[in-house]
Amino acid sequence: MSLVDPVQLMIIGVIVVAVFFWGPQKIPQLARAIGSARREFESASKEGATNLAETSKSTRSAEQVLLGTARQLGIRTEGKTSDQISEEIIEKSK
Repeated sequence: MSLVDPVQLMIIGVIVVAVFFWGPQKIPQLARAIGSARREFESASKEGATNLAETSKSTRSAEQVLLGTARQLGIRTEGKTSDQISEEIIEKSK
């Protein structure tokens, strides 16, 4: 049983190589850049989730308008796709 885990040795090795390659002054700059990129990614993810929720909400509204119009025209909507309902509305309005 060893005192040092292989994963710990790998992490230590990466740190030593990074300090040797970039120098001790560049490591904090690199860490800040990684943190900034992470914050930007999380912000974009939250914004994307919000946009997706808004799109879903507007899609539901459009479907409700379509179904309401079909009901007003006396068109049965059960078991039909939005495209089929739209086509029937167009035919009925001609």
